[in-house]
Amino acid sequence: MEIPSIHPEQERHSTLLKPSGYVNQLEAIASWFSMRQNQAIPEPLKPEVILFAADHGVATPANHGERTTDLVRESAAEGSAIRHLCQQAGANLHIVDLGVADGLVDVEDIEHAKVRSNGAADISRQAAMDQMNYWECVGIGEEMAHRAIADGANLLVASSISCGDNIAIAAIVAELAGLPPKETLISSHDSDTCARELAAVEQALARARGTPSRDILREIGGLEFAAMAGFYRAAAAKGVPVLLDGYASVAAALAAVAWDVRIAGWLLASHVSDDNGHREALESLGLEPMMELQSSIGKGKVAALLLPVLQSAVTLRRGLTAIEA
Repeated sequence: MEIPSIHPEQERHSTLLKPSGYVNQLEAIASWFSMRQNQAIPEPLKPEVILFAADHGVATPANHGERTTDLVRESAAEGSAIRHLCQQAGANLHIVDLGVADGLVDVEDIEHAKVRSNGAADISRQAAMDQMNYWECVGIGEEMAHRAIADGANLLVASSISCGDNIAIAAIVAELAGLPPKETLISSHDSDTCARELAAVEQALARARGTPSRDILREIGGLEFAAMAGFYRAAAAKGVPVLLDGYASVAAALAAVAWDVRIAGWLLASHVSDDNGHREALESLGLEPMMELQSSIGKGKVAALLLPVLQSAVTLRRGLTAIEA
């Protein structure tokens, strides 16, 4: 299947209705799906959401006492916000433990695929993972995409659950979007902590200098980033669109596009935040966000929240086409 360009043209337009504003935006979204489904009338969306969870070894202050294991348990709970959002959107939800320090053996509603028991290594001192672990994570991401598509999904979302991933995100975006580290680091801590985190990002980038782009996640990323990048690559290879979630998923998308720039043609950006580097990372991907938020929420929530909007866009196109006929 031919992969669309990074800046796709709108090739089909409704002759019945050409209002400005919201409805026009919905029509643009519907046109985007029509092109990727290679048909004038897009099929209803069947979304699937996958969250990859892992810890990071690089030292970073606790996020108000939260741990990755707490976030995983919260997301996996029957009444969690992400489960409600997915249910509302008619999307299946899968949570995959790639490397959460807690074993999580008592949590039944997640998939146990632990690659490293304590997550990624301290990227300021050594590679996030070895080559075998790297490709294992990429392969898990690809397998999750293949499974979703085999089950009938025609729109995919991959996001992450992780505490302490801000240093890895900053390093990835700085390296692949060509930005100074201080313009990619998200930190709400005191000045001393910010300085230590910036030093960690700079040390990681210096250590990994000269690493080919295709291997950058092995050096300065993390398990969940490698899985998301593999997920995006598999989706594009199968001709299935992807809706990006938070800043972490955008960082992973940069790495996937470093493998093959055509992958960007299958990506939609759910939102942009005021977080350092988020907008610039999306610009590097050639993507226009659908929403602007003060901060990037992540954990699949913003993407899941927008799924009904995308479905409405497709439904509107189908209805208008029926009237025109």
